[in-house]
Amino acid sequence: MAKRNTATVDEELKSGINLKTFKRLSKYLKPYAKGIAFVIFIMLISSAASLITPYLTSLAIDKYVPEKNIPAIIIIALMMLLCFLVIKIILKKRALVINNIGQSFILNLRSDLFAHLQKLPFSYFDSRPHGKILVRIVGYVNSIASLFSDGIVDIITSIFTIVVTIVFMFSLDVKFTLICLSGIPIFLIIISILRASHRKAWQILSAKQSNLNAYVHESISGVKVTQAFNRENEDLRRFTGICQDNKKYWMKAKHIEMGIPVSVEIITVLVTVALYYYGAIGIANQTVKLGLLIAFASYVSRFWTPISTLANYYNQIVTCSAYIERIFEVLDEPLVIEDVKDAYELPEIVGNVKFENVVFSYEEGTRNILDNVSFDVKPGETVAFVGPTGAGKSTIVNLLSRFYNINDGKITIDGNDISKATLSSLRKQMGVMLQDSFLFTGTIMDNIKYSKLDATDDEVYEVAKAVCAHDVIMSLPDGYNTMVTERGDSLSSGQKQLICFARTLLGNPKILILDEATSNIDTETELALQKGLNKLLEGRTSFIIAHRLSTIIACSKIMYIADGNIQESGTHEELLAKKGKYYDLYNSQFKFLGEI
Repeated sequence: MAKRNTATVDEELKSGINLKTFKRLSKYLKPYAKGIAFVIFIMLISSAASLITPYLTSLAIDKYVPEKNIPAIIIIALMMLLCFLVIKIILKKRALVINNIGQSFILNLRSDLFAHLQKLPFSYFDSRPHGKILVRIVGYVNSIASLFSDGIVDIITSIFTIVVTIVFMFSLDVKFTLICLSGIPIFLIIISILRASHRKAWQILSAKQSNLNAYVHESISGVKVTQAFNRENEDLRRFTGICQDNKKYWMKAKHIEMGIPVSVEIITVLVTVALYYYGAIGIANQTVKLGLLIAFASYVSRFWTPISTLANYYNQIVTCSAYIERIFEVLDEPLVIEDVKDAYELPEIVGNVKFENVVFSYEEGTRNILDNVSFDVKPGETVAFVGPTGAGKSTIVNLLSRFYNINDGKITIDGNDISKATLSSLRKQMGVMLQDSFLFTGTIMDNIKYSKLDATDDEVYEVAKAVCAHDVIMSLPDGYNTMVTERGDSLSSGQKQLICFARTLLGNPKILILDEATSNIDTETELALQKGLNKLLEGRTSFIIAHRLSTIIACSKIMYIADGNIQESGTHEELLAKKGKYYDLYNSQFKFLGEI
């Protein structure tokens, strides 16, 4: 299991970024290679057009103006206008193509991330704040999109511009060219000094941003609890502290980052001053022409601008490297729960469930939640699990659904080892209602049909009536078309559970799992619900976890779970006759209810 963390704990990266990482990202651009090549081609034309302009200016000033050659000057002016128009048209086309590639990159990478997250085991989500997962899919992917679309074009175009500029400069004057290039060694020294601290600063900042996102997500989810306990000021104090932490490390990272473009600007100014100084002396001695000096002044800018672009791109790489590392950290998270090699489709389930010496712990090296648990459930039986909190009742049904893998032993359905069957063929024949009555944003009809997308409205009505949800739903403003807000917060807990019940049963599962399914339903509704369920449970192997013992009295078998094993097993009457732990639990519960 991944290292546990909270909104106030910085995540540590297990591995750094390397060439292999960039190769992995490049596959997302491969489908758009032609588009990138096209943009590079037109940008090279744009760069060439831009580089011709200073040469034409020099030619006009040093040759055609002294000669008063008006036709030649007009031709040069028209050529410069044409270059300007070509550059503007190309820049517009580049923006359209690159934006399309960048958005496609985001779509594909984000889809892969989401698809991988959908397959990760419960343990992954149990071990970290969901806000830290969310920021990877949304924020980090957005941040790196332009790096691998627009950035590639910028690199190639900048390198081309630098090379061609050097060629133009050498063709005009060698000494002036060497003055322009004299700042390169200084620039390389600055880069080497800042590189390590720059990357480290952004790694720390990404961890702080992740903490902030996690805390905001958690605070919004728990805002009702915050207000109920009058914790607004305390939570604001904690939030402000996290924000101040972000600000502190943001400024540190930016301070280092700005060192590179500022250095380029200073070097450009120093080189330009040196160029003008040498040029002024040459003009005074009549060894240098004014047009040549003007051309070189322009070439200095055109030479150092792409270097500045490359420096900014380097900044982007360092900045985004921390984001890239965390994105691939998610993609590299092992799919612990997945189909084994040569997994087969589970045939239609009859319902014989068998646990054979099952051992399970949530983390390696920790105590066993289940220790050599064995039982055999016949098709059509209804089995209830009771016992103290944390005894392993929910764990048993989670293992049956393969939400976790067992450490040892075997779980079979109709003699088929579920670890060797495909997850799809197993879970599509099971109906699971967990303790969390989760509803998605959408209509109630959409939420019920979630378990069977092709179900008819009449099928939904029938199931809803069977679980006593129909009248409750029809009492809502728009009936089955009532919109459900995020997590179903616009509904009561009982309403949500009834809707989830209908959703679970709509899929006509062969094995039914109800984990505290009636915990938030009032006693009157529960009695009506029990009548509808009795018919629906017929012919299905069902597992029920309930603290209300009144709901499980009629079960075929009741198992008392404690200390990682089955302490007692039998019918309600048999267990009462034993006068053991179930007897004590039953009497204590009904004595408590009687006192009320």
